[in-house]
Amino acid sequence: MGEMTPQSLGIRIREARTRAGISQQHLGEQVGLERTAVNKIEAGTRKVSALELSDIARALRVRMAAFFEEPVAAVAAHRSSQGLDTVDSQIDALLAELADEIRLVHSLRPLTIAAETQAWERPDSEDEAEAMAAKARGLLGYDQAEPVGALQDHLAAAGLLVFSRPFGTETADAGTVLVGGLGVSLINSSQKVGRRRLATAHELGHFLVKDTYTVDWRVADADEPMESRLDAFARAFLLPREAVTARWTEIAERSGTRTAAVIVGSEYQVDMSTLARRLSDLGVVSASEAGDVRAVRTTRADIIELDLHTTEELAETTQPRAFQRAVLELVREEEISRERAADLLWGLFDVEELPAPHPRERTAIWEYVS
Repeated sequence: MGEMTPQSLGIRIREARTRAGISQQHLGEQVGLERTAVNKIEAGTRKVSALELSDIARALRVRMAAFFEEPVAAVAAHRSSQGLDTVDSQIDALLAELADEIRLVHSLRPLTIAAETQAWERPDSEDEAEAMAAKARGLLGYDQAEPVGALQDHLAAAGLLVFSRPFGTETADAGTVLVGGLGVSLINSSQKVGRRRLATAHELGHFLVKDTYTVDWRVADADEPMESRLDAFARAFLLPREAVTARWTEIAERSGTRTAAVIVGSEYQVDMSTLARRLSDLGVVSASEAGDVRAVRTTRADIIELDLHTTEELAETTQPRAFQRAVLELVREEEISRERAADLLWGLFDVEELPAPHPRERTAIWEYVS
């Protein structure tokens, strides 16, 4: 990167503060500076000492080194396209921070990248979206009938690391960025499980066609043609044509529309809106019946009487195990501190739970002496 000037450092501090959602006054109070001093630092007219910068980084919950690193190219391109003065949405800020963390871990302990690195052809029709879903199922090790389970583990094996955090129902469903050949998706776990899974499948579509940076709002209601086709891909991925058609027909003929909706929705872990749309696309139900399916709400009595087994996939805050293993290995090898690891693991582990470094042989020092 080019020389870091007080002006460029000030811009990065301002951007980090804006993403953190705090004022200059608040930041100043946390680090013991007047608001005017913070303003001058951000404007590049006042130099900042190393100790002050360390305090600022801590207050903004970023690594001090992040002020001096180039941002992930896809993130920088996305922000540039939105205009320099655009304030990041919450998910955009979280995804940018996550991309930086992945880049750090990946540079120290390369995460497994699947052999499937070429971008897939973008689907130009509903039929192509259907075919893409069948191909994706094969890539991830699912057969063409079974419900899709353990999404986080299966997608990590294909090179897409899926994280979840709750950040409110009035913001985006999900976002994805490419980092060093890996896909990194952040799913809004404030949404219900069916919507979380649909959003995850939709982000898988973005990853397979190698979109460098996407933030998706209201995944199921996309109007843009490509987004709509990726929605179709996601529904086909979660609800395979032949299996769902056969299962729906069998239950509906025996027990009626409502029972069929409750059972099929539970077995394939989708929300009723997704199920209704998929059944309508397949021509299995009429428009009126699709409306009936959309209105169904599964009750606790349904769960008991129909012997259903519910899951809460991607609930609250989660990380893929592949990422967590890499962080734990870095602690064992003393490449990062336990405290830094706890930050990378989003507080899901207490510092005391983290592994101790590997004991070293007495002669190990000679490995560093030439």
